[in-house]
Amino acid sequence: MTDVLTGSDVALEAIQSYPDADNPSSFLAVNEGNSYFTLPDVPGVIVYRETGRYIVQFGGPFAPEGARAQLLKAFIEWAAEQKREIVAVQLQAADAPEYLAEGFVVNQMGASFALRLETFTLAGTRFMQLRNKIKRAFGSGLQVNEVPLEPWIDRIRELDGAWLGTKGGAKPLEFLVGQTGGPYQHMRRLFVAENDGKLIGYISYSPVYGTRPGWMHDLSRRQPDCPPGVMEAINRTAIEKFQEEKVEWLHFGFTPFTGLDSQPKFPNYSRAFHWFMSHLWENGEMVYPAQTQFAYKDKWAQDLVLGEYIAFQHGRASIPALIHIFRACNAI
Repeated sequence: MTDVLTGSDVALEAIQSYPDADNPSSFLAVNEGNSYFTLPDVPGVIVYRETGRYIVQFGGPFAPEGARAQLLKAFIEWAAEQKREIVAVQLQAADAPEYLAEGFVVNQMGASFALRLETFTLAGTRFMQLRNKIKRAFGSGLQVNEVPLEPWIDRIRELDGAWLGTKGGAKPLEFLVGQTGGPYQHMRRLFVAENDGKLIGYISYSPVYGTRPGWMHDLSRRQPDCPPGVMEAINRTAIEKFQEEKVEWLHFGFTPFTGLDSQPKFPNYSRAFHWFMSHLWENGEMVYPAQTQFAYKDKWAQDLVLGEYIAFQHGRASIPALIHIFRACNAI
């Protein structure tokens, strides 16, 4: 009997085999709830979700270089048949040429960050506060361990509920954030923090492929009354484990609205949309806590900043399209 591949199986094979764009978040392609566009006899896949009249695409085509433009063109034609408009999010700079050729407007939406583990150390005055914070956390009786999910699943779900309770009844985010569980959980790594037998925080790490392989600091949660330094202590423990294993990179994932003037702009970018992203960085805490998230990532002294982009169809930036990205993420 021949095994039948699911769409997510095809996506997993594609992100492992064709990581040309070096998208550090590519493992999100196998999240439950995603849809997949493929062509017969053409390698690769496009990952998307439908919301309203929009198709929200994650990343560029995960395909070899020679097939990327062909796959995107067919995807555009298919969307037109559905009378729907495409907006693509978390594109990398290497994805942009195919979208520009098809008349998309490509703007930076934020950035992701990466740490070279071979040379990373917490020694030195720069990390004094971080070291002290971690020391205090461990001094309170904290224990951090890498564990399989299954024996912890009920406690993880309970912690998730407590964490969401601090967000004013917010719904759990999807699509552009990782998940726990599902058919690919065995490929992730889970580090948990306990104090006196109580689960008080965890971080899930997802695999990263391409020229900067390693792990991505993905989904993280903590108890509302969690003492300072717990998340930093979990991450330091994971870093030490990864360094023992000779892992090359730790990625910290996408933060919207950040790094907007540090990365290249494309010729047809929308100045109005760029201003709007800058405005959200300064004043958009209610939309997304970008500054808080950036502050956590920045304290690790990242070695690399990678621009992440959004592509709008029909030659114009669109706020409704941006809103539908948040809808696809279950954020609104």
